[in-house]
Amino acid sequence: MATAHAQASAAQQPPASVAPTSAAPATVVQHSEHQQDSDRVPEIKLVRIFPNVELRRPVQVVQAPGEPNNVYVVEQAGRILRLDQNNDQVKSGAVFLDMRKSVNSKNNEEGLLSICFDPKYADNGFVYLYYSATNPRRSILSQFRASDDRKTINTDSEKKILEVEQPYSNHNGGTVLFGPDAMLYLSLGDGGAANDPHGHGQNLATLLASIIRIDVSQVTKDSPYTIPSDNPFVSTKGARKEIWAHGLRNVWRMSFDRETKLLWAGDVGQDQFEEIDVIVKGGNYGWNMREGLHAFSSGQKGEFSDTYIDPVFEYSHKDGVSVTGGYVYRGDKYPELKGIYFFADYGYGIIWGARCQGLKLGEPRKLIHRSANLWSSFGEMLNGELVLCSFDGGERGPGSLWKIQGAK
Repeated sequence: MATAHAQASAAQQPPASVAPTSAAPATVVQHSEHQQDSDRVPEIKLVRIFPNVELRRPVQVVQAPGEPNNVYVVEQAGRILRLDQNNDQVKSGAVFLDMRKSVNSKNNEEGLLSICFDPKYADNGFVYLYYSATNPRRSILSQFRASDDRKTINTDSEKKILEVEQPYSNHNGGTVLFGPDAMLYLSLGDGGAANDPHGHGQNLATLLASIIRIDVSQVTKDSPYTIPSDNPFVSTKGARKEIWAHGLRNVWRMSFDRETKLLWAGDVGQDQFEEIDVIVKGGNYGWNMREGLHAFSSGQKGEFSDTYIDPVFEYSHKDGVSVTGGYVYRGDKYPELKGIYFFADYGYGIIWGARCQGLKLGEPRKLIHRSANLWSSFGEMLNGELVLCSFDGGERGPGSLWKIQGAK
């Protein structure tokens, strides 16, 4: 079972195979014969970084504004490590935060799931975390403040912004990030179990099964956030005004393209299909009436709408069982990769690349075929280069970090 991903039966698990290694970077097979010239996605290689650092279930890798040399790695149990890119052979990371006592990571899809730094972090030191807690079971979005020297976070600085009760232990989402509009976005799953039993997917009265958009520029105890006046449902009776888009089963990783400003998301399916979506204001992505482009047989009763937003790409469970949303490459080191959206399947260890064509994707190409690496997350560095988090050799095995590079 993937972190914050769909459950996969033993029959669906891929066979063990050789994982990419730092000694022999993984490269891809030849171009798909079905790709048009305009869709061509070149070969890549993966190179391991920080090979001597012991990581446990790394679920996110990020950088902070103004810190081009530091890499922050989120471990699901509740630790955040800081690593120096100038010392790739370091044997351990500096502990930026340890909140394992506050985080519920007992179940596979719960834990410390996401971090983002305030756009003005260099000035205000604000950090936003999304994590699971108990009594009652809930997901929490909180603001913390880093120390003046920015070396640690004091857990006593926590200000809870949002708490969402979770009926089950799976489908918690989620990614927290700032958009180009300086608003904070957060993806929330449908609350779990299977088949969306409470009908959250098509219910605007709950934040579950949605992506929300809020303003946290003025966080106070009495008013932890405000709702932007241009949110799509501010005038809809009975709707949660925080919602930006809905009808999403469990968006596990989303990202803004720094050039086009489009929001790309990987939404984890249930039994048959995984999907990549471009998230638009007020969009309804169809869950649980449909899975991908297809009617969902166990979906809630009601009229099937022709206004659902189609995924830009879907793949069946013949090719994977749990999508990990990625990033559009906008770095300068590998010009041949510019404009390619990279994403992965956690369960099968597959990585795809597809050229962005406005609101669409060109024909995706499998770049890394089945591997023992469970790709839990992509990260975009300040310079636009991309890094991957992996659980190696199984969900309880050690973790690792990998850079995507051009194969030339």
